[in-house]
Amino acid sequence: MKILLIEDDLDMQELLKEYLQNYGYEVEAYAKPLEGLEALKKREFSLVVLDLMLPQMDGFDVCREIRAFCEVPIIISSARGNLSDKVVAYEHGADDYLAKPYEPKELILKINAILKRVNKSTQKRKVSDFEIDEDRMEVYLDGGLIEFTVIEYKIFLFLIENRDKVLSRSMIANFLGDEYSSDRAIDMHISNIRNKIFDNSKSPKYIKSVWGVGYKFIG
Repeated sequence: MKILLIEDDLDMQELLKEYLQNYGYEVEAYAKPLEGLEALKKREFSLVVLDLMLPQMDGFDVCREIRAFCEVPIIISSARGNLSDKVVAYEHGADDYLAKPYEPKELILKINAILKRVNKSTQKRKVSDFEIDEDRMEVYLDGGLIEFTVIEYKIFLFLIENRDKVLSRSMIANFLGDEYSSDRAIDMHISNIRNKIFDNSKSPKYIKSVWGVGYKFIG
């Protein structure tokens, strides 16, 4: 995890940098915000720790500038701890606010909490050409969301979880909790899934029909 630290108090900068490094974070630190912004445009960072009282430009303007081109989490670290400053910080896109003085351990806790939340919300499982977000019950193909119904999503997930295994129509019906679902209904759902993932039943890339039995995922 790489942290971008923009802090013009060099003693504070060194303290935070050393503390973050002790917890396994890689840190790039800048006293001038324009240099920090340039680094953020060129390299990928997991999080930004940003002071408000800076040379060249105010920290609020830096926060707004960051939000104009990326969604990296931002923690404001500032001696300006009144409520109005906190409100403005959040309005400019900050994710959290720490009023100085504070224990560096508190910063670590906030960083860990934010990164855990961000990583969980963006975590997708890669299967073949698909990305699957099981928390949101969403499937993506080439970055685009596939508009599956709930039943189609469940069938698709069942197929990929049993990759290269032949699943009979009755097995699919039992998985759905509808053991009386007709073969025709299962075939209709498979047909809809194929259409949505641009799969040709005659020359399948993902879902192959097994005559007289059912289907298997081959992607």
